[in-house]
Amino acid sequence: MYSFRVDELREQVALGCRILALEDQGDFVWGHVSARDPEGRGVWMKASTWGLEEIGPERVILVSWEGEVLEGDGRRHAEYPIHTELMRARPDVQSVVHTHAPWAVAFASTEQPLRPVSHEATLFVPPEVARFTETGDLILTHELGESLAGAVGDRNAAFMVHHGIVTCGPDVVTAVMCAVLLERACRTNIRALAGGGPKTWSSDEEALSKRDHCYPPALLRQAWDYLMRRVSEAR
Repeated sequence: MYSFRVDELREQVALGCRILALEDQGDFVWGHVSARDPEGRGVWMKASTWGLEEIGPERVILVSWEGEVLEGDGRRHAEYPIHTELMRARPDVQSVVHTHAPWAVAFASTEQPLRPVSHEATLFVPPEVARFTETGDLILTHELGESLAGAVGDRNAAFMVHHGIVTCGPDVVTAVMCAVLLERACRTNIRALAGGGPKTWSSDEEALSKRDHCYPPALLRQAWDYLMRRVSEAR
């Protein structure tokens, strides 16, 4: 049973990596996707030294809570505490994504709140998107991972200011689609700022209604399936 589940998780993590590459969130060999190990041993995550677009299930490795590679071939990413500490803090989180999403990095530096001027931002706002500002450097220690998890709180995403983004969810599909949609929301907000700044956006009430209508799990899965087809066509 566990073997089948692990095989499925590795496939999903690998596919999530390739979807993020398709969505222009690759940064050479950096950025990673993870899923909680069903036996509680740690997290299955992308191996380091490979680009997101290069990841297949054989390049998804099991990393313990303390950073030891338990299964799979390859090195672990130095920033594994992003994943382990967020999952330790949030039993509901089964998957974590970290990328250097370019529009999100640029938008976070403006210090402007993310406005729901489009559908995408309603997945995150209200409340305001969390911002981790303790450091823009790499998350290399358990302590920094804990601080990042504290900044995320019970939200589904955070800006890691001067660094990137982190998103999370109850499964790989949700965590990856949150990363995709947050980047698109930031791109729309920057376009609005370039045009003189947004003058109107959805109220909190409308944003929450749109979240229910536009981004329930079934529709996030449909978007994932579409991106999966595009990844398959590109190979």
